[in-house]
Amino acid sequence: MNWRLLFVIFVSLTLASCSTAPTKNAPTQTRSATNAEKGRKVTAQAKRLIGTKYRFGGKNPRTGLDCSGLVSYVYKRSIGLTVSGNAAAIARQGRVISRRNLRPGDLVFFNTRNSPYSHVGIYIGGDRFVHSPSSGGRVRIESMSNRYFAQRFHGARSYF
Repeated sequence: MNWRLLFVIFVSLTLASCSTAPTKNAPTQTRSATNAEKGRKVTAQAKRLIGTKYRFGGKNPRTGLDCSGLVSYVYKRSIGLTVSGNAAAIARQGRVISRRNLRPGDLVFFNTRNSPYSHVGIYIGGDRFVHSPSSGGRVRIESMSNRYFAQRFHGARSYF
């Protein structure tokens, strides 16, 4: 392998990318407002599903939702974003954020089956989240401070 040739190509590509025409980026404040609006849409859609029955593997509120099905359905319906897979797969796709940086619409993950990222919910603010638990069988709001969930919190992700 010719490392010198690779280096020249790398430098050329880097310089070429620096010389492209400037793009108009939205001001930071506008991007934040957009993310806040996405969060409001996500949380509003999630709250509309409170009371929906739990169904393992469920992806549709008419027949029932599991935790990942709830997230997939809410994100697609509210902001048109496709989020798929089980809770662990959803965790791998999102951007890691700290608990103190949670914003409405972000996702919270728990270790509920002796397995990291085995349960997911949608953070709605005020230390609360919406989720579809198999225990209790209905989509509902829980407190992050609830002893069960506080002990099992495993991380948070943002998709915007």
